[in-house]
Amino acid sequence: MHLVTGSCHTADAPPPNATFPNKSKAVNRCSLLRSSPPCGWGLRLVSALLVALFFVGDLVLVALLHRGDMYLDVLADGCAILSWLVHFGALLVLQRSIHRRTRGPSLLLLLVLLPIPNLVVTLLAYAQDTTYLDLAEPLRVARLVLAAARGLPLLVYLLAFAAPCVGEGSYTSMSVNDADSSLLIPESSYQETGAMVAEDGSGCISRLLYLWLNPLLRRGRRGELERPCDVYLLPRRLRTSAVRRHFLRCWEDCQQRAATQRGNTTPRPANMSLQNGTWTSPLQEELSGIAVEVGLLKVLHKAFGLRYYLLGVLKLAGNMLGFAGPLLLSSLVTYMEEEGAPFSRGAWCATGLFFSTLFSALIRNLFVFEVSKVSLSARAALVSSIYGKALRVNGGGLAARFTLGEVVNFMSTDTDRVVNFFNSFHEMWSLPFQFSIALYLLYLQVGVAFLGGLGVALLLVPLNKVLASKIMENNKHMLTHKDSRVKLMTEVLFGIRVIKFYNWEAYFAQKIAACRRQELSHLKAIKYLDALCVYTWGALPVVISIITFVTYVLLGHELTAAKVFTTLALVGMLILPLNSFPWVLNGTLEAKVSLDRIQRFLKLPNQDLDAYFSHVAPEDPQDTIVMSQGTFSWQGPGGPDHPTEGDTGSETESTKGSLLLHSLNLTITKGSLVVVVGKVGCGKSSLLAAITGELNRRAGVVYVQGRENGFGLAAQEPWIQHATVRDNILFGRDYNSSFYQAVVEACALTDDINILPNGDRTEVGENGVNLSGGQKARLALARAVYMEKDIFLLDDPLAAVDTDVAHHLMERCIMGILRSKTRILCTHRIEFVDKADVVILMDNGTIIKTGTPEEVLPLVEAVPKNRKNDSNAKEKDVIEREEEQGPSNELFAEVESSLSGEEQKAVGGLAWKVYHAYWRAVGGALAVSILLSLLLMQASKNVSDWWLSHWISNLKNNGSAQSVLMPAYSSPHMLLFSPGGLMYPVSIMETTPFANMSSEVKFYLTVYGSIAGANTIFTAIRAFLFAYGGIRAASVVHNRLLDTVLKATVTFFDTTPLGRVLNRFSSDLYSVDDTLPFFLNILLANIFGLLGMLVVMSYGLPWVLVPLLPLGLLYHCTQRFYRHTSRDLKRLCSLTLSPVYSHFSETLSGLGTIRASSSASRFEEENERRLEQNQRCLFLSNAAMQWLDIRLQMIGVVVVTGIGVIAVVQHQFKSIDPGLVGLSLSYALSITGLLSGLIFSFTQTEMQLVSVERTEEYSTTLPTEPQHSNPQVPTSWPEQGWVEFRGAVLSYREGLPNALDGVSLVVRPGEKVGVVGRTGSGKSTLFLALFRMVELNQGQILLDGVDTRQVGLAQLRSKLAIIPQDPFMFSGTVRENLDPCGRHPDPQLLEVLEHCHLSPVINRIGGLGAEVGERGKSLSLGQRQLLCLARALLTEANILCIDEATASVDQKTDKLLQQTIREKFQDKTVLTIAHRINTILDSDRVLVMHSGKVVEFDTPADLCQRDDSIFCKLVGGRGE
Repeated sequence: MHLVTGSCHTADAPPPNATFPNKSKAVNRCSLLRSSPPCGWGLRLVSALLVALFFVGDLVLVALLHRGDMYLDVLADGCAILSWLVHFGALLVLQRSIHRRTRGPSLLLLLVLLPIPNLVVTLLAYAQDTTYLDLAEPLRVARLVLAAARGLPLLVYLLAFAAPCVGEGSYTSMSVNDADSSLLIPESSYQETGAMVAEDGSGCISRLLYLWLNPLLRRGRRGELERPCDVYLLPRRLRTSAVRRHFLRCWEDCQQRAATQRGNTTPRPANMSLQNGTWTSPLQEELSGIAVEVGLLKVLHKAFGLRYYLLGVLKLAGNMLGFAGPLLLSSLVTYMEEEGAPFSRGAWCATGLFFSTLFSALIRNLFVFEVSKVSLSARAALVSSIYGKALRVNGGGLAARFTLGEVVNFMSTDTDRVVNFFNSFHEMWSLPFQFSIALYLLYLQVGVAFLGGLGVALLLVPLNKVLASKIMENNKHMLTHKDSRVKLMTEVLFGIRVIKFYNWEAYFAQKIAACRRQELSHLKAIKYLDALCVYTWGALPVVISIITFVTYVLLGHELTAAKVFTTLALVGMLILPLNSFPWVLNGTLEAKVSLDRIQRFLKLPNQDLDAYFSHVAPEDPQDTIVMSQGTFSWQGPGGPDHPTEGDTGSETESTKGSLLLHSLNLTITKGSLVVVVGKVGCGKSSLLAAITGELNRRAGVVYVQGRENGFGLAAQEPWIQHATVRDNILFGRDYNSSFYQAVVEACALTDDINILPNGDRTEVGENGVNLSGGQKARLALARAVYMEKDIFLLDDPLAAVDTDVAHHLMERCIMGILRSKTRILCTHRIEFVDKADVVILMDNGTIIKTGTPEEVLPLVEAVPKNRKNDSNAKEKDVIEREEEQGPSNELFAEVESSLSGEEQKAVGGLAWKVYHAYWRAVGGALAVSILLSLLLMQASKNVSDWWLSHWISNLKNNGSAQSVLMPAYSSPHMLLFSPGGLMYPVSIMETTPFANMSSEVKFYLTVYGSIAGANTIFTAIRAFLFAYGGIRAASVVHNRLLDTVLKATVTFFDTTPLGRVLNRFSSDLYSVDDTLPFFLNILLANIFGLLGMLVVMSYGLPWVLVPLLPLGLLYHCTQRFYRHTSRDLKRLCSLTLSPVYSHFSETLSGLGTIRASSSASRFEEENERRLEQNQRCLFLSNAAMQWLDIRLQMIGVVVVTGIGVIAVVQHQFKSIDPGLVGLSLSYALSITGLLSGLIFSFTQTEMQLVSVERTEEYSTTLPTEPQHSNPQVPTSWPEQGWVEFRGAVLSYREGLPNALDGVSLVVRPGEKVGVVGRTGSGKSTLFLALFRMVELNQGQILLDGVDTRQVGLAQLRSKLAIIPQDPFMFSGTVRENLDPCGRHPDPQLLEVLEHCHLSPVINRIGGLGAEVGERGKSLSLGQRQLLCLARALLTEANILCIDEATASVDQKTDKLLQQTIREKFQDKTVLTIAHRINTILDSDRVLVMHSGKVVEFDTPADLCQRDDSIFCKLVGGRGE
């Protein structure tokens, strides 16, 4: 020992050049390092040199003495000299390195502390050997003096190490950069953690103690972890791209193996190369012919199995060491009971305790961290696979099987559950293993009597099985209801404007509440069943022990206290595996359910474009698109097996008579303009989908030239990304200034962009919320044009724009910049058809006629038109590309905070108000009761333990005669870790006279049983109260959140991405429902457990308080240092998770555009980038937890060793009670678990409380609409329909130009007013002001003379009817969509549908009870607009507002509708915003808006008489 500790102190010391390769050169270049170092380094150098010199002196003396054992001394001294010289060298190098301003690596301190025990032992040995104190032996005395002198430089060294250093902040700091391992990065404040790679390149000690994490933790403590890029990069093998490639390779191998086994010897090879990043494996492109299904579990097993199973060895080692502690404890207690036992035996026990607990701590910590790495890799693989699959899945199949909400859930909840399985699996085998060992030891203790207790335990297993299956079943149902609630919530947020217009908040609140009630009913079942589980396992130890004792007595044996104590300790060890097993099983079963759900999704058929398109080119090379006898449907392949609930197509119907495109024959030549016309729902959009490959080809042939390059697609419903205007147009392509400007000009976006606060760098909200319909359409068109494809598919881009813009788009874009391309344009605007080379007329899913405009136009009934366009140029001069105010105003504020701003990350600790909010949600009285029951439960447990130790002491005092006998017979193999006794062979027990004990045993057992009984009752009360409290809180939090969000202003929804609000309703609520109560329960149990333990330990061994106080302080500092960073990392995890989900849902809604333009691989890279950021934060969050855990384990090791040492020392002074020592030590052994459990559960609870903080933030700080109502307003108001604007001024947000600028006008009762003006002139803003969606800044709006501000919002909106620009529908039946509140009978609904010309369509899909699919996907856009008109016809309102309601309807239907509106609203006031002038020509008056002002307001006839009239020019533009 002398040799080892004396010389190994620097064996690990870094050799000067090994630790800092090539850094010295860089360091020399750094002028800042030339200033003189702090004096601490000098002192340490001198001390190290002195110690080395003392050893040299000792070596000389040893040589002079020339004793028999001199060679051992020479070896020890030689090693010591060598190591101190190396240490000296290391200090020299460090002093000149970047570490000169720090104390250097803390490892140096450890290495200097190692020789101190060696020095103490040496001095003690010299002191005991009298020759060293004899002055007659000067050489020996000199050795003693030299040895004592060695202490002085060591002390100086330690003081110099502790000396304060110059602040690191003002100096450069070294960082291992990703690209160059020897780069010096100058830093203003500290190491730039964002450029460092986690863990890679760290040494062994650094990895064991997580020293590589220190710079990050320091940065966190200073509050500088604000952005995801501030954290370390992932280790290379955990990078998302590496993991994904590895996973796909494994998938491919599994597929090849499966194919080979099935005789498919030619599995499909991977396409293209791995290098160019567009590698696609069979996972991504399965041939429908030989697609081989591979179990996801198999692939996970192949990808991560080996590494994961090897970790089982660590688990096994940890478990074995876990048993070592209690066995050593047992021998220590035996030693305590023997008077006069040799000191060395006690010392060995204490040393053994130290090493076993130390290694156990290190191994367990390493195991947990390595498992977290594997699960992180699996998460990356799963999320990437789900995303990749979503991009490649067959369109019809996806929509038929899963809703958007479900698919997003696969990526969030289900993936998390599968990843959690990695934590459960090793427990699955290790728990039974622990159980068997404990059983064997129990058998050695009480023989066959243990079977009685075991029988009870085993009886509980089937009960547990039943409970677990019930929990699983409820869990499944709960998830289903959660899915439907999140889906409904998505729809509500998506159509929130319309819901507010129609005043439907209350209806949807009820609908969501109903879903939530169902979800909570299952949650309640789960929580109560859990509570039952907790209770049965809590009560089990007592029942088992008592039954075991009774059996033992009945078998004719005598009970002794020693036996009782040992048995109890063993039963405790039995319970742990039994207790955890149901949870582990539960986690495994949950993972199985989720794995199956993901597997079902991954099994969906892929879009197989090779099989879809024909490869045989037509004879004429000019033919770009050829279809012959094509039959297409939206339904997934296999018809009935794939029931279609709603479809992705715009022009499709549900399964009952789903729209089939049939007998399509079509040839399109290169560079031609083909216009497709036909009435609403005839299959125009479906034809385009058939060309891009989104449909299923049932028969016929499709050939598209150069389809690999993709298409330029402008979909009917523009899909806009949550990005800047420029990024939306570039769509991943490089910026080419001249071409970009040409595209912007051609798409009439120049003026729109000029007014935006940041030009084209202005961010657009999610789904383009802050753009008008026309702007969205033009932005989508610009994106398509910028793609520079050969074929352009334009689905009605002219519908949402006004006449002059439509002409501009036609001239400059479709006939201009695209003139040499092949263009297919679907439109209802007949005036442009004559420009076409070919016109296709469709009806009912087939092509009726193909020919020139002259041949086809007569078949399309429309207003006769004189198709001259001369006045276009004049008209442009009149309306000089005026400013768009409405929408651009909305854009201003978006930009002020970088649009909706990064999601705010709360800073610092959780405010008390968060704890208070949760306390209130649980309910004060209930919370107090829970705490009280916990206190009583813990107290009764501790009292029962104390009672046993009291019993032991009494036995010892009463039976001193036996106590001498006992140890003599104890067998070393039978040592047991009982807290107060050990095990004796049964035969001895029987022969020892214990006759007088039976009544006493009975007394002790009775008292013990009573205390234990009380304990089980308190346990039950606590379990059920807690379950009830958790459910109550979940319910309160959700209701408050929902209530506030539904009342929030429209402005809030325009500036907040949908995903951010949804996150509150999905993952944050899941935390509040499930995870938070789980961790809070553990936390409270830990707090009370720790308090109980400290009380018992202090009572048993008061001396323990001496080391406990400094350790407590250390514990406090460590956890504070950790918690800052941990909290920030957790918040960053939440913050980086939202973009992953919102990007995924954005991708799902834009699948058609992404696939048509062949951009799938770019989107996969973007997903990978976002996922990588999230994984970085998660990995470091896990590492930080282990950093803390290892330090707490060390504190635990010190406590256990400390108690052992105190006990051994006190035994020497004969002042100790073995019973109490046993009790204290048995408690101390579990202190590490408790301490780390306490911090882990505290941190986890704090992390989960972040969810409460986030929901609370919405519940308390959202801007809400005023909720008052005015009882004075009569129910029949407004009877006449008189509308008056008086000087109305409105700007969307402060400091922005006015969207309405002093509008004054009067609309008389029953008048029909048409509103025209360029996009953004404030037309839609008039309606928003009328409905008070945005409040006026000044002026007033009067209805029948009543100021609208005096009326409650619900009163006002229920009295007005509107047909909004975006036809909003939610999934449900036609009946629910028409009349959600159920106020009208079916015959009335059918009549309204008849008036709107929807009857045939509705009958075809199955009548009023037919499902319309998610967001009304079963109906085309035009049909949805008609349904919205039907809604308006149902309201008995006297004032109707129509906002471009018939933009997507063909001319013929439009004419019929205008007639319906005229008849139905004959005596009502109607305001119509229109793009087609003919829809408002028969209005009583026309209002022309410009820049938020009223420019003209008169009858159409009068305005047409005036030469300077803008309206007159607009009409002239039509040539009428």
